[in-house]
Amino acid sequence: MEKLNVCLINDSFPPAIDGVANAVVNYGKVISSGLGHPTVVTPAYPDADDSVYPFPVIRYPSIDMTKAVGYRAGLPFSADVMRQVEKADLDIIHSHCPITSTLFARTLRERIDVPLVMTYHTKFDIDIANAIKSRILQTEAARLLVENISACDEVWTVSRGAGDNLRKLGYTGEYSVVPNGVDFPKGLVPEKVIREVTSGYDLPPEVPVFLFVGRMMWYKGIRIILDALAGLAAEGTDFRMVFVGGGGDREEIIRYTEELGLENRVFFVEPIRDRERIRAWYCRADLFLFPSTFDTNGLVVHEAAACSLASVLIRGSCAAEDVADGQNGFLIDENAESMRVMLKTLCGDRERMKAVGCRAENELYISWEDAVKNAYSLYGNVIEKYRSGGYPAHRTPEDGMFRWASETLESVSRRKEFLRYVQEGFLQEQEYFHAQSEADTERVKRAIEEKRAQLLSELEESQNRVRSGIEETRTVLKEKLDDITQFFDRYL
Repeated sequence: MEKLNVCLINDSFPPAIDGVANAVVNYGKVISSGLGHPTVVTPAYPDADDSVYPFPVIRYPSIDMTKAVGYRAGLPFSADVMRQVEKADLDIIHSHCPITSTLFARTLRERIDVPLVMTYHTKFDIDIANAIKSRILQTEAARLLVENISACDEVWTVSRGAGDNLRKLGYTGEYSVVPNGVDFPKGLVPEKVIREVTSGYDLPPEVPVFLFVGRMMWYKGIRIILDALAGLAAEGTDFRMVFVGGGGDREEIIRYTEELGLENRVFFVEPIRDRERIRAWYCRADLFLFPSTFDTNGLVVHEAAACSLASVLIRGSCAAEDVADGQNGFLIDENAESMRVMLKTLCGDRERMKAVGCRAENELYISWEDAVKNAYSLYGNVIEKYRSGGYPAHRTPEDGMFRWASETLESVSRRKEFLRYVQEGFLQEQEYFHAQSEADTERVKRAIEEKRAQLLSELEESQNRVRSGIEETRTVLKEKLDDITQFFDRYL
């Protein structure tokens, strides 16, 4: 298989943690393990350490929007960043977010003329509704989102439900379902690791433990979980619940838990980046609760399956695709009472939970290696189709804007390059004259030292001559004095 240079673009990447960021990390790792040469492009984060990745990460400027949307917002139109990306000699661009990342990707495509693939991971109609309250503005935002997606050469979704959501937004083009994988190996972590990670929490071995892993946002169905647990507690059923993750609603969720009087049975764990430690929580739990209709794929459900952990899911949700009730998972209606009844039944039958978890491992698990290899094999088809003119031309008004942005970036890039050339030339001239000046100074110093040595030598010679003359004069005078003394002695 031909080794390709692949550009992976996304609005989130570690230290930001979510399902899509995890997907991009794994695309990069698997491709760089022998398939090809990935380059990740993503917004800058102050505490990011990209040296840990076996592939280059190029970051463009960003502003802090974590309080509003939970992420840093990228400002990707940078000539310097574009120049860095172009040096990768790319064969294909793969965007994992239909907003800022795809804007950057479209501009890049205009500059280097390679195909653009976009994977639709998340139900953006819910994100739009949460971020924008005006219905008119929501409709306009959805329209712009669909136009951005439609401008891509190839559109992939991570599930059939994600494709249905795209249609709901108004997308009418073609798409393919290309599922994500799981970076967990099948099986359990050692018991010692489980004890180490979960120590400090009141988790009696005889009491069922429920688990949620993900962003702490109400739209993940967390209120259904808490209300169902309150019902269990009211009727005397013992349990423990662990939430692992962070998010904009986390503090409000904790307060609601306290209002329900569940603080002694429900525990909140900060986001965990170490995948083995997250695996330990999956392995400790008896059941994974994920009543979300927001997620288009529910990677956490497959992570749980890798650890032989069955999930409770909403019937008809994307996360419940390929799940058969009572076989490899448990399905409920989208309300707290339905979940309460299911949990009540399962708390009295932990062996059933284990059996269904084992079937989930065998039937739902797909590794990231297999998922990315599948996607990589499709890259070749996309490139061939693009080069043969198989994709429709993109001639929307927005594409004109991106061509203008591309030309502007090129102009800015050339101007910066010229200024850099001039600056470097000026610095070289400065260095030359500085070197010449230093050389002249050294020559003057040497001349002064030589002259000084010469004068000292001449002075010493003169002093020696003077000393010699004085001695000779003294000798002559002494001889004359002796003659005079002898004369007087003779005649007196």
